[in-house]
Amino acid sequence: MIRTALAAATLLFAAPAAAQSQQEALDARYDRALAAGYKALMLCGAIANAERIGQDRSPEHVAQWELTGIQAPLNSIVNGLPHSIRVNASGVIDYVAVDWAEDSPARFARYRGEAGCALMPMGMQPSVTGHELPRYRDAVMANWHTKVRTPVRSELLAAMGDRYGKGSRTTSVIVYRADDVVDEVSADGFGPFVPQRTWSVAKSLAATLVGMAVHRGEAEVTASAGLGESADDPRRAITVDHLLRMASGRYSDTPGNRTDPLYFGGATVGESAAHWPLIHSPGSVFRYANNDTLMASAAISASFERYPVAEQLRLIGMTGTTAEADWQGGYVLSSQVWATPLDLVRFGQLYLNDGKLPDGTRILPEGWVQYVSTPSGPQPQGEFGYGAGFWLMNKSDGIPPDTFAAFGNRGQYVVIVPSRNVVIVRRGEDPVGSGFDIAAFTRGVLAALN
Repeated sequence: MIRTALAAATLLFAAPAAAQSQQEALDARYDRALAAGYKALMLCGAIANAERIGQDRSPEHVAQWELTGIQAPLNSIVNGLPHSIRVNASGVIDYVAVDWAEDSPARFARYRGEAGCALMPMGMQPSVTGHELPRYRDAVMANWHTKVRTPVRSELLAAMGDRYGKGSRTTSVIVYRADDVVDEVSADGFGPFVPQRTWSVAKSLAATLVGMAVHRGEAEVTASAGLGESADDPRRAITVDHLLRMASGRYSDTPGNRTDPLYFGGATVGESAAHWPLIHSPGSVFRYANNDTLMASAAISASFERYPVAEQLRLIGMTGTTAEADWQGGYVLSSQVWATPLDLVRFGQLYLNDGKLPDGTRILPEGWVQYVSTPSGPQPQGEFGYGAGFWLMNKSDGIPPDTFAAFGNRGQYVVIVPSRNVVIVRRGEDPVGSGFDIAAFTRGVLAALN
């Protein structure tokens, strides 16, 4: 009896330990697969989207910036994974492949022109297209010249160093006021015409596309976003407005809702973002979540056939911007957009102009600027408030209370100050653990402009 009891006890302790060990091995393998997906997508997006608009990025430059200082545990894996880039006979990238396991196929990111790069599901290889794609060059590029001795130059140079964030890595800063670029400074290999991934600045672009659909009469922010499995599913009560304000009430598994399976695993928007359960009444709790923006843009996706996203971006003047989609065509408008600093200035200019293009054509509804920049319902804790797809700087000392902004991971910022007719763009590749004080930088730039 004693021996039986001891044996049973040994099995009880051994089983959880074995299960834990198996799970650790599984997680380690998954991390390698995600790291390979991250590397494939970043190399493809950085190089191919730049080449499309006449700019050059090398794998070494991408490794130095986009693939350095990233989230754990991918940071310790990604640069040790070998990659290859397939270029077709027309000199256009077909795909980037990254090896990650001897017993599994490489991870592939396929380039598709205006739709950018799409990460294939684990185990899937892309077809070879042999495409010839037109290249776009910004009309301003030919006449661009670097400003000298401007009022804000010292602030821009300070942003390139550590004054506004120890360990931060600024790639480009550009200031616009009253229909002209005041000044711009960039790190080597970057500049006003070199696209970088916007990360969550894309959420503000998504809100803008929603606004354009509202102006055309194809959407209403108070309408149901169509979530849920049937008409009596409580998720049908979630409106587009709830989604834009991060107030859907749905569960998400991590703060900030990492969505790694979509971003780096090759899952689709529908698989990863549509089916999360409701745990709060819609409109009652603020919970920053990629899934909400993804579903807000999905709610207007039927209009993309008539008004393609690339054409809408070009209408704004964002000719160097690429909105990427998953491998099934679902736009990843919570993060996966590549845009140049000058394009983001033009994006901010649209809001300075109350939703009208420089020629006076209105493409956003009257009152849309006030809508996206006004808090309504639950608010996040901390220094910044939240409107509808935009952060609010109305609580920041020394900054005009009408200031609102698009914020993105790794230090992407587009600050819009209507009362001063100013747009401030800061691009970065800040390592995890560092940060950039955008409020202090905004105060510095505005003071210098006086």
